[in-house]
Formats: sequence, C-alpha cells, structure tokens
Amino acid sequence: MSGGLALIGLSFVLACQPAAARQPHTSVIAPLAVSSLLLDAEFSGENIVAVGERGHVLRSEDRGGTWRQISAPTRTTLTAVSFRDAAQGITVGHDATILRTLDGGKTWQQVHYEPEQERPLLDVYFHDALHATAVGAYGYFLESRDGGATWASRELTAMEFGKDSASDDAGERYAEDFHFNHFAVSDTGKWYMAAEAGNIFRSDDRGETWQRMPSPYEGSFMGLLPLTDDRLLVFGLQGILFYSGDAGATWHGLDTGTRATLTNARVLADGRVLLAGYSGALLTVDQGLTGIRLTQLERRMGISSTLQLQNGDLMLFGTGGVLRLPLSSLGD
Repeated sequence: MSGGLALIGLSFVLACQPAAARQPHTSVIAPLAVSSLLLDAEFSGENIVAVGERGHVLRSEDRGGTWRQISAPTRTTLTAVSFRDAAQGITVGHDATILRTLDGGKTWQQVHYEPEQERPLLDVYFHDALHATAVGAYGYFLESRDGGATWASRELTAMEFGKDSASDDAGERYAEDFHFNHFAVSDTGKWYMAAEAGNIFRSDDRGETWQRMPSPYEGSFMGLLPLTDDRLLVFGLQGILFYSGDAGATWHGLDTGTRATLTNARVLADGRVLLAGYSGALLTVDQGLTGIRLTQLERRMGISSTLQLQNGDLMLFGTGGVLRLPLSSLGD
C-alpha cells in the first residue's frame, strides 16, 4: 500500500448525478499500460497486481516477467492496493473510488464512488478478512466491516485528536484540512497515519481514538514504516528520514544524502530497510540504522512502490511503469 506519489496531478471530477445512480466507466485496454504511471503494487499469493493512472490494473502470473492489463470498472487514477490473501483484494483512488476483487485481481467490482466529495483516497489496509481501512485527502477516513463490500466514512474529531498547544484550533483542523498519505500497522498492534504539515497520528485501540504525535518536521510526511518493538521510521519531502525507538514519542534525524522526496519503504529479506523516491533515489539502511547507502538509478524514474521477489530481485513501480532490478545493484 502506498499513497505518497498519488498526490501527483490530483484531478477532481464533479458529476451532476447522485453517486448511486452513476454507472462506472470501464478502463481502456492500452498496449503501453505497462509503461504508464503505476502508483502501487502488491502480491496476491504468488501473483502481482499493480495499479495506476486511468484505472489501469496490471497482473503478472510469472513474478513480473510478463504483464496483462485487467479490465476495471473505472477510468480514475488508482493510488493504492491491498490484498488480504491470494483472492481478496481492494484498490482505491481518485473520486473516492474503491474496487474489490475476490479472485486475485482477475475481475473487479466497484463498491464505492463519491466524486462529489472531491477527496481522493490515497491508501488502503486490510486488517483481517472483514475489516479494512481507507484514508485520503482532507481527513478522509473510511472503514469496511464486511470485507470491502460496503464502506462508511468517519470524521476524526477534535476530541479524538486533542488540542495542539501551539494552536487552539489545531484539533478542529485535523479532520478537514490534512491529507492522510499513508496508513500502517505495527507488530505491537499500533495504528499509524503519516500526513501532511508534519503530522503523525497513532491509535492504540484499533482506530477508536487517535493522538497526534510530537513531530520533528513541519513538511509533509509521505509514509512511515513500523519496525519491531515499537521502532518506527517516517519519511517524506526533501529526503527527510526520522527514526523513533518509542512508537513516535521522540525522534532522531538520519542523513539520507539526498533531497529527493521519499515515497516508499520496506524491510528486505536480509534485514535492511529499502527506501525509494523521486529521481530514481534508492536508499538502503542497515539493520542497526547506523549506515545509509544511496543508489541513484540512471533511469531517474519517480518510484512510488517496491516489491522484493523470492530470488531477491526488486520490482520498482512508478513513472514509466515497471522496472526489475537485481538486489546486487544496491551494493552490500
């Protein structure tokens, strides 16, 4: 799941009919869809599903060797995808579009669509077979309790967030002003959201209440990566990267050596952390979070999502589509 790069070129489409009465457009099957802007990708069992601009959904059954575009009931940009297992998946995007699959991404059904909200969805997360969360622009927070079949919005109020000591109205503004760019869950059960304007939110009770964590930065956070034992990385604009060893209570800055916006992070099979971003920037951080190595791709693609294959190779998704990269390209 990934929401950071999804903020590129937001297009809000207003329609004159009620949302329930509108029929979804079908995506156009494009010969060069594999080279188009792809914003997120996820495994569905041993297969891979990637999503992106114009409602493009791509599926690979041979670990990224070949790709087939899947017809989808939308032409809006799809920003994030999450699979619960090999069959059950959800993708979200602009116009508050939500699509669901029950067959590993071979077919999709539109289950939510509210263009009049003018709030794109930027990330989605499957908690279990029934419960899923989608987040997006201007405090948009949606939940499903039936496996993604139906969705209900929820306003996160000042009571939940509390007041910021520097601004009496900060709590009121959270629900309406800030984009929730990324959603993640730690191994200790804490829920996190990375947001714009230096906001990081945490819930210790599965989303019932939220608190704003102390922030080390005033710019937008594009994502975060929970590590083991309440350790946490948060990253975003201008190559910023911060580490917390106490679930976001305190922070320490890490020098990345780049000014490129960082949009995605994951833990590799060898224990290193991989961060990716604009201009082909790839960073590896050792397990002790003491050493950072920067790799600059000659193909300076903006990277929005990454996957690691069983043989160690990396799949990068972003501007220009898909790129496969040997792990040795990152060095030791």
